[in-house]
Amino acid sequence: MNDLRIEPAAAADLATVLDFWKAAAEGTSISDDLDGVERLHARDPQALLLARRGGELVGTVIAGFDGWRCHLYRLAVHPDHRRQGIGSMLLAAAEERFAALGGRRSDAMVLNRNERGQRAWEAAGYHPEDHWTRWVKPLDG
Repeated sequence: MNDLRIEPAAAADLATVLDFWKAAAEGTSISDDLDGVERLHARDPQALLLARRGGELVGTVIAGFDGWRCHLYRLAVHPDHRRQGIGSMLLAAAEERFAALGGRRSDAMVLNRNERGQRAWEAAGYHPEDHWTRWVKPLDG
């Protein structure tokens, strides 16, 4: 694990991240395009954290903080690199970022059908809050 580096994405990484998510992430989002990740990066260049081993992208997490709440998205580890602690290290880096920003609690969006992801989040100390339901409305029309 000594050669694993976690650092914020650079603008030049964004297209590679989108390709990575196609192989490593579960589900897709309305923002999973270059315009979406460029907006994220422009607004908060420290939010998208990348894990690299030997220069190869092996994991990601978005650690977004809006000044009030800490939100985690797109925790993804390449299938060839899972079960090596990379996800845990990405979460630790995200939680350190939140603590430095004054965050008090973090939450994660996890697909109901993503049983592997649910087990990973639970192992990291997260739990679902059954009294909440996410309500959404696309803003594109």
